[in-house]
Amino acid sequence: MADLEETVQAAKAFLQKSENGEPSTYDHMVNVLKNILTQRPDNLLSNFEMISHHTKQDTFKGDEDRLLNDDIKSSAFEIASNQKHLFTKSDEAEEMEAENLDGECALPNLLELINQFEETGVCLGRDETYRIYLALKKLTEIHPLETCRFWGKIQGTKANYIVAQATFREGADEQEEEEEAQEEDEENVEGEGEGDDEEDKLPESKWQPPMKIPSEERGSGTNKFTFFVCNKPGDDWTRLPDVTPAQISCSRKIRKLFTGDLEHPICSYPPFPGNEGNYLRAQIARISAGTHIAPLQYFTTEEEEEEEEEGGGSGEFMENPEFEPIPVRELADPSLANWVHHVLHILPQGRTQWFNTNKQNEEEEEEEEEEQEHEDEIEPEVGPDILTSVAEDIEVDNMPPWTARISSNTVHPSHALAVLKSNLWVGATTFSNGKQFENIYIGWGLKYIADNYSPPAPPKFESEYPMDKDVTETVDPTVEEEQAFKKAQEEDLMNGGEDMEEEEEDEDEED
Repeated sequence: MADLEETVQAAKAFLQKSENGEPSTYDHMVNVLKNILTQRPDNLLSNFEMISHHTKQDTFKGDEDRLLNDDIKSSAFEIASNQKHLFTKSDEAEEMEAENLDGECALPNLLELINQFEETGVCLGRDETYRIYLALKKLTEIHPLETCRFWGKIQGTKANYIVAQATFREGADEQEEEEEAQEEDEENVEGEGEGDDEEDKLPESKWQPPMKIPSEERGSGTNKFTFFVCNKPGDDWTRLPDVTPAQISCSRKIRKLFTGDLEHPICSYPPFPGNEGNYLRAQIARISAGTHIAPLQYFTTEEEEEEEEEGGGSGEFMENPEFEPIPVRELADPSLANWVHHVLHILPQGRTQWFNTNKQNEEEEEEEEEEQEHEDEIEPEVGPDILTSVAEDIEVDNMPPWTARISSNTVHPSHALAVLKSNLWVGATTFSNGKQFENIYIGWGLKYIADNYSPPAPPKFESEYPMDKDVTETVDPTVEEEQAFKKAQEEDLMNGGEDMEEEEEDEDEED
């Protein structure tokens, strides 16, 4: 008996073995017997194989329904479905790769850069980083881009923004051509209405609003680069509009968290001229101007251009072919003497190049020369030149503007990286190994402030109308006073009439 019991237990253990997470043979036989005793089908021996097949199918169908049911669908399954196209390659993409096999790639090696950022303590995870790389690769296949890089990630309350910085090939920007055609159409429409009859025109106000500061041209200043954003890798990329000086000036006065919806309205004081997409573009411009730095002498400018530049320069620079690598320990020096800004400073006006609001056409200048001689000239705003040393940055709440260190003190200095983190825009990080460098931003898109944020005070009330002899303010009379005033007026009229009659009688007697 003991041997028989051991044999049964050994056989049961053998049937209960499971491979690759699938149900065991023992469990399958139990389920088959349950179905047979529950359904009690006819011709059991003939239908036994079919019953076994349906039992096995129902077992796996339960897991499939759990994944495919819309009510309980997991977010991981939904994300995987949206990102499936990132791992497939179209025929057009293969042809483009074959044509550009020997040419330059618009996309840098993001996987290598992220490995170096991981050494600095900045890490999005290898899985997300690889998907971002594939999403950027898809972006270069959709648009004719000359350069494309991962600018960073801005976090939001409901969704995040993945930001790509790009430049189009010369003459390949279709949106710019559409905007130029639209401007021509608007000018034609305005010219058609100039021949209307003057009699039908309504009176026009003489008040003129302050002159609107124009945006910088695409490809220069704050609009030097084009930015694309998406919430998750695999989503459609959305092109952000060009930024205006008014949006940058207003973004400096408000403080709003992002929601992840580009069409979300910005409710603030002072009112922001645009939606969240415009606010995001303004913050990207400010962060780039304040945190994009490079090793000293990595870039260079022409001497003739430097002499002609005024008010911050044109921002044109190029890689220095004679650049010599800087040791990592010198790059990590807290004095920050070996780092420079390679993005122009944004002036208080909201532009990198100052715009004179008193500038007029040549004809108007000739007519109003005498008046302009007596007017006060506006002093132009001047900012630091391009490639200005980072050591000249202003302190942040009695802290240095940047924190510099070496990525690791345990490895050999030649294998370590110099790491700089901004204390003004928390989340901005720069690394360099002496030969190459890269900037990235991962944060909430807000500038550091020492005190709690308080919105600016509303403007002062308008002054009262000046009081003089012709303009006086009195208290409203009561009913009794009004009746007494009317009675006095009537008596004056009666007395005035009697006096007129007496004067007429006297004139008749004299005649």
